[in-house]
Amino acid sequence: MRAILYIGHGTRSKKGAEEAKAFIHKVMERVAVPIQEISFLELTDPLIEEGFRRCVEQGATEINVVPLFLLAAGHIKQDIPQALDALKTIYPSVRVNISDPFGVQAKILDAITEVVKEVVYNLVPQDRLLVVGRGSSDPATANDFTKIATGLKERLRVDDVSVCYLAAVEPRLHQGLDMVTAGALGRIIVVPYLLFSGLLIAEVTHEVRKLEKQGFQILHTGPLSSHRVFEEIVIERASVPGKE
Repeated sequence: MRAILYIGHGTRSKKGAEEAKAFIHKVMERVAVPIQEISFLELTDPLIEEGFRRCVEQGATEINVVPLFLLAAGHIKQDIPQALDALKTIYPSVRVNISDPFGVQAKILDAITEVVKEVVYNLVPQDRLLVVGRGSSDPATANDFTKIATGLKERLRVDDVSVCYLAAVEPRLHQGLDMVTAGALGRIIVVPYLLFSGLLIAEVTHEVRKLEKQGFQILHTGPLSSHRVFEEIVIERASVPGKE
């Protein structure tokens, strides 16, 4: 019997955890698989081991793991596979398939474009966009954000799209904000490249509000999961078994 195990990142934020769980429950209602469980990599219960065990206890002989991660950084390449390898040893008769992270897709860039246009009407070339990533030392992540910045610049037709990060690598958030505010002639739109609310979104909001008080025309879009496309992607991943 097939089961689906959704894996979120996890957060110390109660609001962020509730938001992630509510999102997954919406997905579960639209996926016709009897065994579906929620889990998180860290910080939020239930963790991966507990979610996996619940699937097995309900009779799962095959588990389709669906990570709710935007890009393929260390968590996808190392942490989740390591956790699953340990569980495969405990439950050797259970087949495990792992779906890919969302990756850089045209429909995601289209969705972000829609989100930005809902926040800011009548964009002009002088408006500036700052994409804020979680941050990873994996060079592939930097390459992905270059593609994201290029794709958004083409779609939004603004002259300046910059990228910064909340951890691990530079430019960090304060550096990114310094770059986009220096000599700004138009509005500044901050796009946190994060699925759900949490402490990282709160950090971005705090810095944006500080700049608002200084007189800058600056807005931010909030977490990305508010757009329907992310729910559709998870449903698609849940409906089609991943790779072993």
